[in-house]
Amino acid sequence: MLKLYGTPPTRVLRVIWLLNELGLKYEQVPVELMKGEHHQPDFLALNPAAKVPVLVDGDQIITESSAIQLYLAEKYPQAGFIPSAVEERAQMYRWIFFLVTEIEQPLWRIARHTFVYPDEKRIPQDVDLARQECLEMVAVFERHMKERDFVVGDRLSVADFNAAYILDWANEEEMLGDAPRLREYLKTMYARPTAPPTIAVAFAAMES
Repeated sequence: MLKLYGTPPTRVLRVIWLLNELGLKYEQVPVELMKGEHHQPDFLALNPAAKVPVLVDGDQIITESSAIQLYLAEKYPQAGFIPSAVEERAQMYRWIFFLVTEIEQPLWRIARHTFVYPDEKRIPQDVDLARQECLEMVAVFERHMKERDFVVGDRLSVADFNAAYILDWANEEEMLGDAPRLREYLKTMYARPTAPPTIAVAFAAMES
């Protein structure tokens, strides 16, 4: 059986969504970051970078949430989550890379400098810079999605499941105020019966 290491509200949610969409059975192995479990030798043997999620599929060990999403979509092509035309695949990769580098990375910088790092390592100015950069790139993606139902082509792809998690994160940081199409798109994606918990719901579950 597939094993998925990680605990929400981390990027493990992206992988859970793909697993749900594909109807796959899997064992979820919790990894409590606040307890330092990602630095234990057994976990480091799976991912020396000490990051979640990690997917173990037989002898295959895959790290990086977007790579895991693509692996699952390619292994189970019947769902059609990877376009068959090379031109559309190129656009799917383009927007996945855009999302994780141009929108997710500033969000992660904000998280690091607001609650991840200890107080003495936080740089408030970087939060302001990251917020500005994120808003600029959200505006780019808003324009791309203005007249579209899906990130690429005329059907769901890995890019949509990737985008939904990142936009949920951006929404939690109040970055979508000037992006009505992205708010609508986000609502539509999380209305899917296979959608995982939102980041806010996952955080609430941790605190209960």
